[in-house]
Amino acid sequence: MIDSLTRRSFLAGAASVCALPSQLLAQTAAQPFDQWVTVFRPRALARGVSEATYARVMGGLKPNLTVFAQQKAQPEFNEQLWQYINRRVSDWRMIEGKARAREHAALFDRIERDFGVHRGVMLGLWGIESAYGDPVVQQNHMKPVFPSLAALAWGEPRRRQYWEQELLNALVVVQRGWSRPDEMRGSWAGAMGHTQWMPEVWLNVGMDYDGDGRVSPFGKPDDALGSSARYLVQRGKYRRGEHWGYEVILPAGMGGAANNTYANWTALGVKRADGQPFPLPNASAKLWVPVKGGPAFLLGPNFDAVKTYNPSMNYTLAIVHLGDRLLGGGPFVQRFPGSEDRVPTLPEVQEIQKRLTAAGFDTGGTDGRVGGDTMKSIRNFQIKAGMQPADGYAGLKLLARLRQGS
Repeated sequence: MIDSLTRRSFLAGAASVCALPSQLLAQTAAQPFDQWVTVFRPRALARGVSEATYARVMGGLKPNLTVFAQQKAQPEFNEQLWQYINRRVSDWRMIEGKARAREHAALFDRIERDFGVHRGVMLGLWGIESAYGDPVVQQNHMKPVFPSLAALAWGEPRRRQYWEQELLNALVVVQRGWSRPDEMRGSWAGAMGHTQWMPEVWLNVGMDYDGDGRVSPFGKPDDALGSSARYLVQRGKYRRGEHWGYEVILPAGMGGAANNTYANWTALGVKRADGQPFPLPNASAKLWVPVKGGPAFLLGPNFDAVKTYNPSMNYTLAIVHLGDRLLGGGPFVQRFPGSEDRVPTLPEVQEIQKRLTAAGFDTGGTDGRVGGDTMKSIRNFQIKAGMQPADGYAGLKLLARLRQGS
């Protein structure tokens, strides 16, 4: 179980060590890959994986050696918070998320009834983790899990035991009939499915929420979203009936992050930015001003509950803000410093990708989904064009510059 760990801790530990260039594999791997697959087989059988399943998954498998070089060369993007939010609360995610909210309304009704987790939180989490399980994202931006995990288990010397265990866990997922090898696509490190969990987490935390006898990372979202809601309650102590918090307007000179009730914050002159009253005046909240001169927020305990999914304030704010927007909420009333650009529309993002591609920069597709390939291409174009800062952000200033270039 992962009671003492966050869902993402597996990835955080892995990312720090997985930078081995592929040309060093011959020095670090104990044997050629095909021989290693044969030697590894008894360990899989000991975990309950059948001969047939092992042959089906591992027979003829080619290791994805690019995971090593890609991790070593992974670009870092220093996004400002407004850029981080805009990229995740995008026009495409808004369009798709509203459609998914309607399509799965009965599922969200059931989750709210069973666990008390608001549908906005679940929609935001689902949208940011896997773009609602979008098949285009799976195909264009995710990698097959088994070639990556097998490469790491065979050739990553410093945490080989960890990768071996995750490969075994992934094989058990197939053995149990929870997923097919061909649909198991995810991050370079093996996080997969609607909620982007590692195989070990699926085995230990996943639940059969739709009652079909298996836990399904892919396909219907019921198991993934039900499991995540239960996780937020059990791990995060999510409180039924409380909102995550609110954007607020502060009186001049106010600061600090101490807990207080909404009633006491109101007495101190703090008001909701949308002008509405706080619905639970006796509930507690703490003040957070993420960027000086930008929006301020009162955060309730459920913000921290969502943060247990990934210990990042920015990530959590993106989830809850996306959820609010999908259910009819507006953008932040107060602007972040430097955020003159509005969020680009889906056609505008696609135009950016098409113009970059025509200029010789590989965006990995023109689907309107801004992933690492698109950001890398943008930054390379910005550097070539002398644009500052070269931040990889797909904004309107970039689009205007691309149009000038044509």
